[in-house]
Amino acid sequence: MIIDHPLLGPRDAAEFVYKGDASLIHRPDGMTATDDEMHDYVYLRDNPAGEHRELWYHEQGDRSWLVVTRNTLTHEISKVELARDVARAEGRGQ
Repeated sequence: MIIDHPLLGPRDAAEFVYKGDASLIHRPDGMTATDDEMHDYVYLRDNPAGEHRELWYHEQGDRSWLVVTRNTLTHEISKVELARDVARAEGRGQ
């Protein structure tokens, strides 16, 4: 599988580590989150069949975090974004 890195161009998926659902970007505030909110964040994950947004870490390269939109049935990648840009666009990571 080839991941088209926004800064470095096409890279083999072997350079990356899959880190899970991209919703992990939205970590609850540890000071104000309830136990239920933290439990859900740590333990509950969707397992969709079809298009899914995922976090990938470029371990063998520039060590960037990416949000990859990928079809879990076909492995076709439809979008690759820097995670920092996604977080900023969604009002996080400021």
